[in-house]
Amino acid sequence: MKADLHVHTVLSPCGDLDMSPRAIIAAAKRRGIEILGITDHNSTRQIPVMQQVARQEGILLLAGVEVATREEVHCLAFFPGDEQLNAFQHYLDLYLPAIPNDPARFGYQVVVDADDQILYEETRLLISAIDQGIEEIERAVHALDGLFIPAHVDKSRNSIFSQLGFIPPTLACDALEISARATPSTLLATTPRTRQHALLQSSDAHYLHEIGTVYTELHPRDDSFEAIRDAVRTSRSVWER
Repeated sequence: MKADLHVHTVLSPCGDLDMSPRAIIAAAKRRGIEILGITDHNSTRQIPVMQQVARQEGILLLAGVEVATREEVHCLAFFPGDEQLNAFQHYLDLYLPAIPNDPARFGYQVVVDADDQILYEETRLLISAIDQGIEEIERAVHALDGLFIPAHVDKSRNSIFSQLGFIPPTLACDALEISARATPSTLLATTPRTRQHALLQSSDAHYLHEIGTVYTELHPRDDSFEAIRDAVRTSRSVWER
């Protein structure tokens, strides 16, 4: 199954205002994406509408978020159900600093319904780092039976290697993500120890035309979160292309 597990919506301040639920799902279908991960910055509040539209269109949606750690490392987290997702949203609300968003500078941060009507506007700047370290966040994600994946590890900003220089030995990563610009061979050449981790490649789409431009082929035994989680943890398809 073709999986693009890093897609932003209108809720992310850096996300284009065309990134509405129906537009995202339509773009994913055009690209043949079967599993879609929604990962707005430090918020899960667009997920319920995305789930509704994805179900209608026959796409599996992984409910997630892109968390900015205290160290400015970006990490993806995905959760099996509403209870865990809501619990993690409460966690994010506790630790996101009260820095106001400036829409003129950073962009609007809105939740919309299936008809693109605004339901909610987030006033705190979502691209801020939350007041939790990477290992604290990893433990919080796994306590909720979630998936924890350091994002775009090849990038020179906001990646685990750019910010920390290494993967802490006690950090339990379910996989690592590389960006659309990277190749597995270049990553291995610069950071050989990444070979011991499962790898994903995702689009990190902020615009409709970016969705599904790169993807990972996953082989889940069924369409449950548990099966997808197991497929992510053993993913090697990105190395094979």
